[in-house]
Amino acid sequence: MFSFILRRTAGMVPMLIVVSIISFLFVHLTPGDPIRVLYGNEIDADTYQKLKEKEGFNDPLYLQYTRYVGKIVTQGDFGISYRTKSNVSDEILRRFSYTLFLTLASMVWAVVIGLVVGILSAVKRNSLLDRLGMVSAITALSIPEFWFGLMLMQIFAVQLGWFPTSGSGTFSHLILPSLTLGLGVAAIIARFTRSSILEVLREDYVRTARAKGQNQWVIVLTHVLRSALIPVVTMTGLQFGFLLGGAVVVEQVFAWPGLGSYLIDSILTRDYPVIQALILLFSVQFLVVNLLVDVSYGLLNPQIRYE
Repeated sequence: MFSFILRRTAGMVPMLIVVSIISFLFVHLTPGDPIRVLYGNEIDADTYQKLKEKEGFNDPLYLQYTRYVGKIVTQGDFGISYRTKSNVSDEILRRFSYTLFLTLASMVWAVVIGLVVGILSAVKRNSLLDRLGMVSAITALSIPEFWFGLMLMQIFAVQLGWFPTSGSGTFSHLILPSLTLGLGVAAIIARFTRSSILEVLREDYVRTARAKGQNQWVIVLTHVLRSALIPVVTMTGLQFGFLLGGAVVVEQVFAWPGLGSYLIDSILTRDYPVIQALILLFSVQFLVVNLLVDVSYGLLNPQIRYE
């Protein structure tokens, strides 16, 4: 397994190089003047040229990219934010924990609700419970996150006063945004779990267990679930990677101080160093989550070997 992890980690390097090049070109070829963003529009032409030379924007793009990557590799330095004048690396480290906690809490809701609904729907196939579960899943996938978040806020925060409307700092601040973010993933997990369990239930060893008189729930929980969870784990891992980098809307709705809201603010103010750093970070997160998902296959099914 160690050699597998090592090969996969080495394979991430060229992908990250490509991502860094694309993000760098995207930022630098986008209309807008970083000097005006950084120093304001009031500077005169002479000062403008001096600042442009000082910041290295007169250099060819390949030299600017080499300097940018060199600082990241040697110093872990993603530059200085144009908007806040603070170190981008420090700001990302401060906000990363907020996004991570929000994502983990969302995945807890998603996995618990999704597995319960999916298992019940599969075991009670074509029953009222099955139809209700699948209709609820399709509905959850169709509801926009921002609308669902606003409805939760209106009901549970404004009208009932059970939770804060926005912000962070306590566990109660985490409930509504994590529910909002986890709803769509729970629906996907429910549908994948149902279809995967139904497929495994048609296997010969399941029919043999039934012929021996074993209880349906015992068969599902002891024989079926482990095999059925492999595709579910794959999809859940992908969703976790997406949530880490895609909680933008929910963080904006609930004023959650994570990386998503940081990215939106940076795009609106053309804060180029932050945009580049976050795109690269989201790519790393997604690759690492996919690696962890692949490693987890061996834990679910010991017959899987890593070549």
